[in-house]
Amino acid sequence: MSLIIILIVGAIVGWLAGMIMRSGGGILFDIVVGIVGALIAGFLFGGGASIINAPLNVMSILYSLLGAIILLAIVKLIRRGSSGRL
Repeated sequence: MSLIIILIVGAIVGWLAGMIMRSGGGILFDIVVGIVGALIAGFLFGGGASIINAPLNVMSILYSLLGAIILLAIVKLIRRGSSGRL
């Protein structure tokens, strides 16, 4: 049951981050971004700051959103840097 909650919260967090960063990814991309963003948030802000540990905690969701935004910013930088080169 907690895995389903993590996937749902991860999808919502990824979707919100995609809306903020205007990524244009699909729902699967949003889920992956949300969960990986949660892992990044757990790494940057401590283990308890991730939706992996407390999926329905407001602070965990906000930290995960911040992690997902950081991830999307890195992806945008990589895409922009590699698009002009052959």
